[in-house]
Amino acid sequence: MRWIEKQKNILDFTLSALWRRKGKNLVLITVYTFVIFLVASVVFLTSSIKGEASRVLIAAPDMMVQRLVAGRHDYVPLRYADVIREIRGVQSVEGRLWGYYFDQTNNANYTLMVNDELGIQPGTILAGSGVARNLLVREAGSLPFRAYDGSYVFLKIERILSEDLDLVAADLILLSRPDFRRIFLTPEGQATDLVLRVKNAGEMPTIARKIVALLPDTRPILREEILRTYDAVFEWRGGLSILVLSGAFLAFLILAWDKATGLSAEEKREIGVLKGLGWETSDILQLKFWEGVAISLTAFLAGLLLAYAHVFFTPAVLFEPAIKGWSVLYPRFQLTPHLSAYHVVTLFFLTVIPYTVSTIIPSWRAATVDPDIVMRA
Repeated sequence: MRWIEKQKNILDFTLSALWRRKGKNLVLITVYTFVIFLVASVVFLTSSIKGEASRVLIAAPDMMVQRLVAGRHDYVPLRYADVIREIRGVQSVEGRLWGYYFDQTNNANYTLMVNDELGIQPGTILAGSGVARNLLVREAGSLPFRAYDGSYVFLKIERILSEDLDLVAADLILLSRPDFRRIFLTPEGQATDLVLRVKNAGEMPTIARKIVALLPDTRPILREEILRTYDAVFEWRGGLSILVLSGAFLAFLILAWDKATGLSAEEKREIGVLKGLGWETSDILQLKFWEGVAISLTAFLAGLLLAYAHVFFTPAVLFEPAIKGWSVLYPRFQLTPHLSAYHVVTLFFLTVIPYTVSTIIPSWRAATVDPDIVMRA
């Protein structure tokens, strides 16, 4: 078709024109790419961590019930489980034992939890890989725990958990009920909280209201509420990171504004020559459109690829502490790409479209002026 052939010729001329000003355009593409790389890295990292959290919470209990004393979390009597079990729709209720143990020697917090399903024998533990790295211990080694009465409990490491579980188990130590009660002096008939399985997920809000009515000193926490909290936290951290990068955004806006407010003398003379050779105003606008598209698309794709490699093939060192948080026992895990078309399209419209439009406006102004005036300017 004639129109397609015309566009190919204009595109060829566009690439030649960009190559003649390769120094200026290379600097422009570099800055443009860097800005997109920063924003895309934050978006990709936040989205993927939220996806990891969602996958982890699939195995979480449908509901947790805590007991509050003076507004603070306290032990819950196991007799509360008998009351909750009578509520229609509740499939099962179990009491959990878990708590935080601070290691003064290494200034690290460990999560100690009882797991009856694994058949852990008294005197032995299963340790997360983060604990093993921090304490430089191996399987069959022994760890000392200072109990709340001042005595020491020595537990043997039966197995070290796989690093694949680091997202949830880096600081985790699984132990038996007798050892847990011995360390924390937890009285019999008490649990840290209660976990529920519900037959119909749609009934959980109703069951939660019934629990509060029967046991006013309790606080039910739904799995969906935990997921929303994680989403809110990571969204807030991502927004804070982008706010810190506002200086880079400002530089990009200044660059786009400079492009929109006028052309260089060389570009104006080029437009005047083209007008003198018989180019129409529409042809010049198409030329500048393709220039903007070539630069912006190159920067956009390069920025996305660099951000993808930074987040999913490296530890995302620029933004990992800000998004994931920090800890002495930092989890090691490989992020699974979790990209949203909405995020990519939003980045496209916020970066490519404004720059492309900004290249057309000054070109239209120059193209509507008499060629003799433009070339003599």
